[in-house]
Amino acid sequence: MDMSSSPVLELRNIAKRFGEHSHDGLKNIDLSVQHGQTLAIAGSSGSGKTTLARIVMRLAEPDTGSIHLLGQDISRMGGEALRKIRPGFQMVFQDPLAAFNPRANVKRILEDPLRIHGLAAKNEYEQIALGALERVGLGADHLQRLPLELSGGQRQRVAIARAILTKPQLIVLDEPVSALDVSVRAQILNLLLDLQEETGVAYLFISHDLAVVRAFADRMIVMEQGRISEEGNTEAVLANPQANATRILIEAVPRLDIVMS
Repeated sequence: MDMSSSPVLELRNIAKRFGEHSHDGLKNIDLSVQHGQTLAIAGSSGSGKTTLARIVMRLAEPDTGSIHLLGQDISRMGGEALRKIRPGFQMVFQDPLAAFNPRANVKRILEDPLRIHGLAAKNEYEQIALGALERVGLGADHLQRLPLELSGGQRQRVAIARAILTKPQLIVLDEPVSALDVSVRAQILNLLLDLQEETGVAYLFISHDLAVVRAFADRMIVMEQGRISEEGNTEAVLANPQANATRILIEAVPRLDIVMS
């Protein structure tokens, strides 16, 4: 089978219930992401975007449905089997500070995935870590710094460097630029686009900001109350929204553009 023509990620009939009310959670989510493609998941707060991202990453379990990564059903996979495929899908969070060990310097943060997954010999760790750091525009002088000694943009670059270290086929990006100012936001988005062009990595991009979605995503899904209310080519959806949830998101953005330079 030609893996390049099959989806990197495919979700089939994913559902997740919270509490006693049937309207809480996710309902019958189907989606796919192709190699080298960015699929945005947009929606207001509480629409189910982050829950969906956590299910993809196996940080939360669906009640029903299946998750297929590179054609392999990982829905019920656990233990050693899940650990072996974990390098193939990574996540970048909105707040990288919360995802880092605050006592670990950048060198340790970047070397840990190599050590955990046995991806290199110990004497290669530092050079590989430095190479990843340089790919995201930082240098050797950052290796000994702690997360709190970095700016927000630098921390997000380190988070991206850590994500690409394992050469993943898929990276889930959960609001990765929402905490950054506009100029740094554009730098990070351009960095992600450059990495995608170089490696062919697919992105599942979670965002409530349609200006960022328009600049960054090939396709988009709009979620409302745990359901997919609209999906399609990003420009087509934004030019002619069919769902009320999409129209509300568009109205919340004064200017539906972003500087990418």
